[in-house]
Amino acid sequence: MPVLEIRNVTKQFGGLTALSDVSFSVEEGEIRGLIGPNGAGKSTMFKNIAGFYTPTTGDIVYHGRNIEGKKPHTIAEMGIVRTFQETTLFQELTVFENALVGCHIRARTNLFSAICGLNKQQQKAAADKVMEVLEFMGLADRRDQLASELPLGSQRALAISIALVSEPRLMLMDEPFAGMNTGETRHMMDLTRKVQESGITIVLVEHDMKAVMGLCHYLTVLNFGQLLAEGTPDEIRNNDKVIEAYLGGAN
Repeated sequence: MPVLEIRNVTKQFGGLTALSDVSFSVEEGEIRGLIGPNGAGKSTMFKNIAGFYTPTTGDIVYHGRNIEGKKPHTIAEMGIVRTFQETTLFQELTVFENALVGCHIRARTNLFSAICGLNKQQQKAAADKVMEVLEFMGLADRRDQLASELPLGSQRALAISIALVSEPRLMLMDEPFAGMNTGETRHMMDLTRKVQESGITIVLVEHDMKAVMGLCHYLTVLNFGQLLAEGTPDEIRNNDKVIEAYLGGAN
């Protein structure tokens, strides 16, 4: 059974159709790229999966359960966590305190009680989990550093750490490499593979085609809200329709 099935999803905003009868499925353990030009419907699809939008028609099935129409916090509790295009951190909090925020989904505790140290038994378990994730992501030595002091690559790693603390089974990554230099991109690709190898399925939206082609097992291409093509990176790289619509003729 696929981890995620998108079945004939259409999303309309008044007279505008952002997604039109889109279907695809994601297998457990893969890194799936969801690509396409600006306005193709990628972000709209992410928002439908994560519960920020509800499809006009169609089904979103996660591990065999229909989830369309469920609230974002309910979907997150089920194991689908989204990282955002803009790095959203509490800049005035430390790395450790930011990562602790992810525990409020898993531990069902109030965000501020988690930060302030209430519910001592939960707090101890949360702290242990946070340090485990920070070690995993290579941020343990920065635990007491303010988020505002981190370079971009480390901020993105911290955003992923917050998601990991909530123990997701499916991670939706929105442009994780945007604005990064070559070295930062390479490091983030390594971290993304590491997350996938830990047993988490990943779907990512990304415009950095070198990163996409080097990282993803399979690609789904949207254009004007419709499914344009699917295939391996090599198949997509040589697909005439994709080259015309998205890659600008460059192989």
